[in-house]
Amino acid sequence: MAESKQSAEATVSDVQKKIRAAFEAFDYESNNTVDVREIGTIIYSLGCFPSQADLHDLIAEVEEDQTGYIHLDSFLPVMSKDLLLQAFEVLDKEKRGYLEPEELTKYMTQEGEIFTQEEMDEMLTALADHEKNVVYYKDLINQLTIDPDM
Repeated sequence: MAESKQSAEATVSDVQKKIRAAFEAFDYESNNTVDVREIGTIIYSLGCFPSQADLHDLIAEVEEDQTGYIHLDSFLPVMSKDLLLQAFEVLDKEKRGYLEPEELTKYMTQEGEIFTQEEMDEMLTALADHEKNVVYYKDLINQLTIDPDM
């Protein structure tokens, strides 16, 4: 399980690097903080196009005490989960909230950062709902993006 967890964490790390780079492009004072008015542009630059209502909700979730600024430490975990969720939702064409182990294995062993079959077997052993034989990707995302400082 250690190898598959490391591969999955590397994927999350890559997502977080992209988010951090987009955020830092608008961090003019280099203090890990951006003006709340820049958040839409940052999110759009990451290939996400939320509705105005969703954007407003995200800002409300991460804004520091109505100061008009957002800190990277608040933004990074929320955006990491959102980007990973979007990726899984693209794969889940029927919008079921889960992928079958065979589907996930196909995507993870043939696309992008390639997982070995052994890594997939270990991951599925740990993460699949064995009664229903599915992987609920929101649960997977939550496990991959747990804040180690908590």
